[in-house]
Amino acid sequence: MPIDLRSDTVTRPGEGMRRAIYEAEVGDNIYGEDPTVNRLQAEVAALLGKEDAVFVPSGIMANQLALLIHTHPGAEIILERKCHIFNHEGGATGFLAGVQTCPIDGDRGMLLPEQVERALRNGFYGEPTSRLLCLENTHNHAGGRVLPQLIVEAAAAVARSRGLAAHLDGARLWNAAAASGRSVAELAAPFDTVSVCLSKGLGAPVGSLLAGPVDLMKKALRFRNSIGGGMRQSGILAAAGLYALAHHRERLVDDHRRARALADVIAKLPGFDLDPTRVETNIVLFRVAFRPVADVVAALRAEGIWVAPFGPGLVRAVVHLDISQTDIDVTIQTLQRLFSTP
Repeated sequence: MPIDLRSDTVTRPGEGMRRAIYEAEVGDNIYGEDPTVNRLQAEVAALLGKEDAVFVPSGIMANQLALLIHTHPGAEIILERKCHIFNHEGGATGFLAGVQTCPIDGDRGMLLPEQVERALRNGFYGEPTSRLLCLENTHNHAGGRVLPQLIVEAAAAVARSRGLAAHLDGARLWNAAAASGRSVAELAAPFDTVSVCLSKGLGAPVGSLLAGPVDLMKKALRFRNSIGGGMRQSGILAAAGLYALAHHRERLVDDHRRARALADVIAKLPGFDLDPTRVETNIVLFRVAFRPVADVVAALRAEGIWVAPFGPGLVRAVVHLDISQTDIDVTIQTLQRLFSTP
């Protein structure tokens, strides 16, 4: 098996999770009768400090449902330029929600309150209407950065003061909680809605949830069915999520420790640019100089180590449930052998 560092979505269910899937009690979720889905939704809502939650197949669907319930066609959403919603959701903001985006260059993924204030529309004729602020925590393109909570709270307060809702793309919020020592409820508190992923970091094979007030989750259910997200006996998937929540959250700190160890070595290699102090969670982003990224990716792949190109001059390595300390040791030794020579 390769050492697959391309993403934390490549994990495979272990024996305990497979047993939970096999033994799951199921019913028709469209009718609200799948007890395992209902239990997962209630547990995630409670963890996040929200009234209710809706189980969906993917993080993209969870985020897009948030846009659908908070906005209307022709409205504008304010977000950070490198966030997932703007860059990695296939243009769904326009295709599904029909909204306009106002992308802002943030400080390593974070929008400052004054940036949000400047972006707000004033209601002049011909302008779109500002309806929603979206933030992402942890921030993928910022190398898994945990957003500073005090700034998050201030930015959300600015949006609320002008009548906007606030949504958090918390696909890796579990990592943010593990790294910061704050609960996911505390991190989610400034937001009306929050999405969380079960297949990033926690190791479930599929599934995300959108959490928020009961009335908005009822709207989300209708939109979920409209865009093909309604699932029938989906308790077999929800069971994996419940197992992941019970068994895989506390061990996220192991991923963070291993990612930092990997970053410390990469930072010392000639031709690679990386500040290891900025590696807060499980994502290691490093810049490559003097050689094409494709050559670095190919050289590592030939050794059985898979990493991902991540934009011009950038490589991403993500540590996850299926990466052991031995895998990290082998990766470090391979990097040193291949790239120690300038």
